[in-house]
Amino acid sequence: MSLNERVGAVRGFLGDVRAEVDKVTWPTRNEVRGTTIVVLITVFFFGFYLYGLDVVMSYISSFVTSLIEG
Repeated sequence: MSLNERVGAVRGFLGDVRAEVDKVTWPTRNEVRGTTIVVLITVFFFGFYLYGLDVVMSYISSFVTSLIEG
């Protein structure tokens, strides 16, 4: 493959990329803000939930271990 053919192939590829990017529907600023808030709330909710579950399981584990050790 000659240099001119490679340059032509790269230009064709980049033209195809540009055509596909033009088809993309980008979210608005309000949509991004709304989904970001939902993600942050979900992360904090599950973080606190898993922390609480960890604390409860730790107490249960300590209680069972104290029963076994006598």
